[in-house]
Amino acid sequence: MFRKNKYKKACIIGLGKSGRAVAQLLADNGYEVLISEETTIQEPALLKLPAGVRVETGGHTQAVFQSDFIVKSPGIFPKSPVLLECKKRKIPVFSELETALAFMPKGVRVFAVTGTNGKTTTTALLGEILDEHCRQSGSGARVFVCGNIGTPVSLIVPELKPGDNLVIEVSSYQLEDSTYFRPQYACLLNVTPDHLDHHGGLKNYIKAKMRIFKNQREKDVLVLNGADTACAQAAQKAPSEVFAFSTHPKHLLKTDVFFDGDEMIFSAGHQLRPPHLKGIHNVENAMAAALMALEAGVPAATVQSVFDRFTAMEHRIEQFAYHRGVTYVNDSKATNVDSTVTALKSFPAAKHIWLILGGRDKGFPYTELLPYLKTRCKQVLTIGEAMDKIEKDLAGFPLTRCFDLKRAAEYAFANAQKGDVVLLSPACSSFDQFKSFEHRGQVFKQLINALVFAARTDGKN
Repeated sequence: MFRKNKYKKACIIGLGKSGRAVAQLLADNGYEVLISEETTIQEPALLKLPAGVRVETGGHTQAVFQSDFIVKSPGIFPKSPVLLECKKRKIPVFSELETALAFMPKGVRVFAVTGTNGKTTTTALLGEILDEHCRQSGSGARVFVCGNIGTPVSLIVPELKPGDNLVIEVSSYQLEDSTYFRPQYACLLNVTPDHLDHHGGLKNYIKAKMRIFKNQREKDVLVLNGADTACAQAAQKAPSEVFAFSTHPKHLLKTDVFFDGDEMIFSAGHQLRPPHLKGIHNVENAMAAALMALEAGVPAATVQSVFDRFTAMEHRIEQFAYHRGVTYVNDSKATNVDSTVTALKSFPAAKHIWLILGGRDKGFPYTELLPYLKTRCKQVLTIGEAMDKIEKDLAGFPLTRCFDLKRAAEYAFANAQKGDVVLLSPACSSFDQFKSFEHRGQVFKQLINALVFAARTDGKN
């Protein structure tokens, strides 16, 4: 376990947002901190690092190996030479998540959500439910939502007080180095192939996901998908109390909530209407959030009140524009094939979608999209580094090579007709042409909104 009294010299690998946040946390607690970044950064001083934190960029020096422990920023390749050398020298490697939680006061309830798809919506929904409960109860307890959803855990921990609630969206990147992580309430939404290039295969990816419940205790809670094979196998290994959800008539586990097409029916006797969100996957996200909240003592009426007002998350099947009968949808958060399948399935089986695909390839085939393309899509517009592979995997389906998002947006805007949908659901990471999936989604919305504005200004309503 991370021992605050033993280690005093820390090295953070990676100068990203979470790396800078954990550097601040450690420096504030009296640690000697070095941040080591492989890429060259011209003016690291502009990043406003805490006083006394040393920074090296453009490569890793021997100073890294003089540290008592390493904090690995999420996304750093686990088999990078510097990490392999650290492990060879038996220098402990921790995640930013685990390091941050070592400074958390006792009495804070930790809720953690992971899964290949649906993490952000479920985390945000759970956070709102818990916040509404705290407000209604007058307990004075607070709710903090952080992690992969956007805010590093290290920035939140200094604000926590006993009795507060910490809701964390946890990625496989964060979990792979979190040996001792123990949330009292954990959720595993689903597991399908993703980040295979990073983890070195599906087996390691699944192993990382399973860390979310590995250290739970008998009275802790694990919520998972009863129709997902990997989740069902995980349930057999869980040391905690398991609660399952499913929207499928055939499931692998006894479920504690199912969907009758209108309401979510709970074995505990509750009947709740799901939020007004597009797609059956969002019913599953709501089931998971509700199960966690109910087991944490939130009344069903409070859960329903939040469901009734909850709106779609930005960048996840987000309908943001409508012009000349064409609907424009930003699903930039779809960074894997399964997410894009989920997006396509949320629309009726009619050939009316112009799908923008591409970015940086993540190591899985695009052929799984073909059945959905054939029933729902007019054309695929390819962009980014993965264009060649996409076009090879989808050979025979109407494709237009657009190279970048600007040309794809302009092509779709010019050719889509009344009743059509222009959908950005890339099935790839964004890092070939953008800083993040958020950046990609924002650019897409800006491009379409500018085209709509220009058309209306020209009188082409």
